[in-house]
Amino acid sequence: MYQENANPMMKVAIAALFTVLAAASPGMAKPAPKVSIASFAQLKTPLPYPYDEKADADKAVAVAKAKARAQGKRLIVDLGGNWCPDCRILAATTELPELKAFVDRNFIVVSVDIGRFDKNLQVPAHYGITKRLEGVPALMVIDPKTDKLLNPAQISQLSDARHMTPQGLADWLAGWAP
Repeated sequence: MYQENANPMMKVAIAALFTVLAAASPGMAKPAPKVSIASFAQLKTPLPYPYDEKADADKAVAVAKAKARAQGKRLIVDLGGNWCPDCRILAATTELPELKAFVDRNFIVVSVDIGRFDKNLQVPAHYGITKRLEGVPALMVIDPKTDKLLNPAQISQLSDARHMTPQGLADWLAGWAP
């Protein structure tokens, strides 16, 4: 978690790393919103529990995909679990005002509970992800018109969300905006 007294050079290095990762994302079509490190102080506490453990995952994804297609947005399927601190930090960070507006303009997001890597695995399998996920949160960016997974090699890049800056997350998302 972010600490006020963290080494300033470490903050700069982490921000630079995620900026480079984001720049390497294919098709950076839109500029990322500017989000400051101070935004961490605005994270909701307690952190949200973003995954409905009783939801029908297939139905939720189908509804979100249809909505994304109708609105001309990309679909993000967020795979994770409420037990995961990185998943909860990611959910809280995407609710920051600067980032939420960007996400809402460009994406439809659906959260899918995968339990302890033993539940709703048919969702990633539909997109060719049949091996155990490297970590969570795992974000699949999907073109809803073609039902094609756009980031098969990058779905677990945010699995260390607690060490990302809000700007690093914004830059990653901007790399996948339509």
